[in-house]
Amino acid sequence: MSDVLKIGVIGGNGWLGGAIAKSIIDAGPVSAEELILSYRSERPKRLQGVRWTRDNQELADRSDVIIVSVRPADWPSLLVNAGGKLVISVMAGIRLSQLADQLKTKRVVRALPNAAAEVAKSYTPWVASADLDDRDRATVCRIFDACGAADEVGSEDDLDYLTGLSGSGPAFPALLAAAMMNDALARGLDPEIARRAVNAVLIGAGRLIERHEECPTDMVEAFVSYRGTTAAAIEAVRDAGFDAAVRSGLAKALKKSVDMGQKS
Repeated sequence: MSDVLKIGVIGGNGWLGGAIAKSIIDAGPVSAEELILSYRSERPKRLQGVRWTRDNQELADRSDVIIVSVRPADWPSLLVNAGGKLVISVMAGIRLSQLADQLKTKRVVRALPNAAAEVAKSYTPWVASADLDDRDRATVCRIFDACGAADEVGSEDDLDYLTGLSGSGPAFPALLAAAMMNDALARGLDPEIARRAVNAVLIGAGRLIERHEECPTDMVEAFVSYRGTTAAAIEAVRDAGFDAAVRSGLAKALKKSVDMGQKS
């Protein structure tokens, strides 16, 4: 990525837009001075050194790459002319064709970072229009590699599915952690000990899965084969409908993603 490339983030004071901007600065693809972020009301005091504006068209005019990070419900009112520049949307559900038509550019990308972008550990799938060239793709990779890991996927259908799997992904271990925490407290465990135990389980599991090359299914079956307390817990959770509940959650997220695009 060129040192003189300027990146604009529409919705830069929002949680996700701000997380992406911070990751870009921290990882060094561009400096704070090369970022311009938009906000709605009071001028933010975060991210020292960046340029802030309330004018999204000014942001687009000053930027080489425009990241759109607003709620899908706010998308219809975003009337900005990108002038053929590279636009990267991190809005769930909004199609490539919608982005191209409304923002006046054929160089468009849909991407789905997740909550872990805040700590540069997001997994970000993305899909591009046919008009992106290799330079554009390299730019997209540099931006989202700064946020964690990223992959270009084959279709918008793939991205819609991944909206639930990876876009909403951190919510699933958080949901599991909350259930474990609630059970520990109900059994009288000291809250601080319960919190530390649950956090350690989730963090340790993530690092273990990251380090081992086998499929997570193989890891689960290895635990089951020991026929001990872990196997008993796994079998009870499965019997209670854990797998079906996860499938249901992913299906609902997929439907919501498609519906948001249609409504917009």
